[in-house]
Amino acid sequence: MSTVALPATAPAARSGSRAWRRFRRHRLALFGIAAIVLLVLASIAGPWLIPFDQLHIDIRNRFAPPLVGGHLFGTDPLGRDLLVRLLMAGRISLTIGFAAMLVSTAFGTVIGISAGYYGKAIGVALMRFVDAMLCFPQIFLLLVLAAFIQPGVVTVTLIVAATSWMEVARVVQGQVRSLRERDFILAAEMLGASGRYVMFRELLPNAIGPIIVAGTLTVARAILLEAYVSFLGYGIQPPLASWGNMLNNAQQYLGSAPWLAIFPGLMITLAVTSFNFVGDGLRDALDARLDLN
Repeated sequence: MSTVALPATAPAARSGSRAWRRFRRHRLALFGIAAIVLLVLASIAGPWLIPFDQLHIDIRNRFAPPLVGGHLFGTDPLGRDLLVRLLMAGRISLTIGFAAMLVSTAFGTVIGISAGYYGKAIGVALMRFVDAMLCFPQIFLLLVLAAFIQPGVVTVTLIVAATSWMEVARVVQGQVRSLRERDFILAAEMLGASGRYVMFRELLPNAIGPIIVAGTLTVARAILLEAYVSFLGYGIQPPLASWGNMLNNAQQYLGSAPWLAIFPGLMITLAVTSFNFVGDGLRDALDARLDLN
């Protein structure tokens, strides 16, 4: 049975080095990778290197501007160090982004591969369900779900994932439909392979490129959605910090202490832009049509 997939997997293996060379030529994607690694490492190790605790209140240094009193990014209305809170918030926001990507990509992949493989009544019903979910504006659907669920890291992650899987399902369904009638799929079915085997051992490995690209872009979308819902007060709640609720807390001080909003906004922008750059680079690198050139 393992020989069935050889005609499809061998070309994929041969094109791996070419895909990597194309990715390395994408300078913005390399910048995105470097920025993401830097954000992750800073969020993990940074708070241990800063001589301030995220919850330490220093009334004498309230609203300290950047580079004053040993606070590199300044302090907030309670005198808490802004840099350490940004890095701790990065742990929350990035965790939600990666976790929501994994959940939404897994669910969207199962829906998409089932719809693309079975087609007919099952496929039509599944894709109509996807279309129905896409009819609702994503941010309003997110807020409705958040309003009825106790906010927390796990619940916000699940809410974001529940509003982000539809695009993945459509991408996977389109890719599977294009592979459905290929010779190696027909050969597997003629040899008696079950539908589950064909979907997850033959179709899924050959559709992994678009799934990776969609997953990368989903991380950026999840970080933005978490920032939206936290900015509006329905997401991560104090004393936990996320980039979104830091923006929410800073909006009343835009005139007197603009750095409170500038730095969280820059972190969100850097993270989202970097993941989008990486997604663009992966899309170009994994485009099989470029192997024909």
